[in-house]
Amino acid sequence: MSEPPAAAPEPTQAPAAAPPADGEAGPSKKGAKKAEAKAKKEAEKARKAAEREAAAAAQKAASGSAEDLAKDNYGDATPETRVDAERVTLKNIGEEHLDKTVKLRGWIQNSRMQGAKMAFIELREERAWTIQGVIAASPEGKPVSKQMVKWAGALKLESFILVEATVKKPLEPVKSCKVSNYELHITKVFCIASGPEVLGLGLNAANKPVASFEDEEPNSGAPTEAVENLTIGEGQPAASLSTHLNNPAMHKRAPVQQAIADVRMRVRKLFAQYLDSKNFVQFEAPCLIGAASEGGANVFQMPYFDTSACLAQSPQFYKQIEIAGGRKRVYCIGPVFRAENSNTPRHLTEFTGLDLEMEIEDSYTEVIDMIEGLMLHIFRGLEEQCKDEIELIRSVYPSEPFMLPAPGKEVRLTFAEGQKLLREEGPEEYRNVSDDEDMSTPQEKALGALIRKKFGTDFYVLDKFPEGARPFYTIEDPANPKVTNAYDFFMRGQEILSGGQRIHIPSLLEDRIRKKGIDPASPGIKEYVDVFKSAGVPPHGGGGIGLDRVVSWYLNLPSVHLSSYYPRTPKRLMP
Repeated sequence: MSEPPAAAPEPTQAPAAAPPADGEAGPSKKGAKKAEAKAKKEAEKARKAAEREAAAAAQKAASGSAEDLAKDNYGDATPETRVDAERVTLKNIGEEHLDKTVKLRGWIQNSRMQGAKMAFIELREERAWTIQGVIAASPEGKPVSKQMVKWAGALKLESFILVEATVKKPLEPVKSCKVSNYELHITKVFCIASGPEVLGLGLNAANKPVASFEDEEPNSGAPTEAVENLTIGEGQPAASLSTHLNNPAMHKRAPVQQAIADVRMRVRKLFAQYLDSKNFVQFEAPCLIGAASEGGANVFQMPYFDTSACLAQSPQFYKQIEIAGGRKRVYCIGPVFRAENSNTPRHLTEFTGLDLEMEIEDSYTEVIDMIEGLMLHIFRGLEEQCKDEIELIRSVYPSEPFMLPAPGKEVRLTFAEGQKLLREEGPEEYRNVSDDEDMSTPQEKALGALIRKKFGTDFYVLDKFPEGARPFYTIEDPANPKVTNAYDFFMRGQEILSGGQRIHIPSLLEDRIRKKGIDPASPGIKEYVDVFKSAGVPPHGGGGIGLDRVVSWYLNLPSVHLSSYYPRTPKRLMP
């Protein structure tokens, strides 16, 4: 609609005219009309120009190239980027946040455009906490413009972003997200760190069962052991262990791996919690030592200034030194190193040891009682405190629940009783197993299956191991020197702890060292024996638990490599 022409200015608005000079006449009537006509023409010209500009702006808006009114609400984050809304985490979102503006940071797990004016972004925080985000262009172009929607929808997967959003109820629960009863209506989005063009390992594959546990081509001559009963569902994307470990960030982002890590850390805490309650004192054992702590060839050696050093195969000697030093009960948690060229799902060259040692008053069975109570405390604690994590892990790696013995029905067999059970009720190949030779891994698994069927438990103890199967510091049974006061603890038919009563009399210790074909005066051994010569040491015993195995066997994972934060094997030293 045209605007009326501008009214002529009032006389009071016009600037005062200079008085005419003598002899000059004032402006003519004709000249005034010409000036008025010129002013009207200029006004009409300006009006038409404004209309043209408005039409051009409308055309630009229709074509998407209008001025971006939301330009300050999105883009790459800078040190000055700030969002002032309330900070929330997905696991804490509730009714109190409904229709409120909040801010979150997380990874883009998935995204899709819905036309040119709307995009859906699935946002993930730690573990499996996910929520659906909706970003839709506002009619007026602010706070969300079409350009902003297009930019957000093009963000790469696994980019880390900051969003401002209003918490709303979706029309129906979003089944693909853990937070299914709420969604985020995004009003600001900033990219803190962009994901790559192509992921080396996608989250979907990272959260599926590992397809193959061959980290590399097997080394010639290295012992290998197959992974049993591992199946991959049809159509499920899966990756090899090598792909997982070569992409550590995405491997660790997988909810299943975070759940395994949470269970692992809970085992550590339950271990310390129980022993603290039983008056044990924690100490720290060294990793660098001057000689092999357990003898044999499975030790890592390295130059050490003008001599050589070894990585500790066990904190065994140091636990005993602590007892000799006046402590009655001690424990330590730390790395253990074994230079075994064993490429199997149950071996690592570096693992975490949970070790304990205690004074014995009457019988070494006091130590068995203590460790048995400790392990049951850990298992029952996991059942109570890690239900969600265990459920998530079993959704990826299905397994039967870990069976515990009823109180007072704990299973303890002597080594000979275990072999007898194998001979009488086990597979045909074990009809002639000997009571004087150590068990092989297949024998242990076969016995575990028998005990589960016969006694209804996946946890049990074997005691009185043959003398030849135990290290030089293990005391022989006074009533039968063919066996020792030594024991192993088992989970699902696999050993997770080895221990026993130690020799505390130096003369007996030297005799047994010689019996094992070792010189008591050899480096490392002499210093060990001298501890017992330097002061009277009370009888004592203990054991060492492999944390990685406890976690793996409890969850019935196909490999201990899945339980280790950064598995070290004969083929892998990185990352």
